[in-house]
Amino acid sequence: MSLIVAGRFTTFPAAEAVAEKLFARGFVEEDVNLFFVNPRGMHDKHAMSHSARADAESAAHHKRNLVIGAVAGAVVGILLFGALLMASLPSTVIAAGVGAWIGARIGAGWQHRAEHEERVHHETRQSGVLLAVHVSAENQATAAEVLREAGADEVERASGQWNGGHWADFDPTQAPTPYGGQAGAQQV
Repeated sequence: MSLIVAGRFTTFPAAEAVAEKLFARGFVEEDVNLFFVNPRGMHDKHAMSHSARADAESAAHHKRNLVIGAVAGAVVGILLFGALLMASLPSTVIAAGVGAWIGARIGAGWQHRAEHEERVHHETRQSGVLLAVHVSAENQATAAEVLREAGADEVERASGQWNGGHWADFDPTQAPTPYGGQAGAQQV
């Protein structure tokens, strides 16, 4: 695992200017990576990035919620119209059907809300241009200092895979860990 210090900027030109400052302080181009982080909820938009297992689990939960909602709705419809109002058989059947339909819609809504909250609301990383620097224990404080002095919105530290001049295992859905100077450096 590699040590990484990163800062978030609003624009690419701002981040590129900071990269030049890092180069002036002795960092090499292979150790500096600029990339855009999408807004929260915009990750995994492409079908290629979804796992087949997650899709299958989501479909199974969706079907289960539909069935539970439909059964609960039908029971409520029968109880309200059939038992309480002593209604005729056709009106009880209609009440069961309407109750099942409403219950299925409610069940589908629960599934959609749960998926939306899981994908969007639990992401804490802000969007913007991330300037990531592959650092060593000796020069990580210098990189953080340059990022802070240049006005980075957030300076974070990470331990990850750095391959071919890129932060290879960056996960935009993971919360950043703020860089805390020497104390933070020893925790990585």
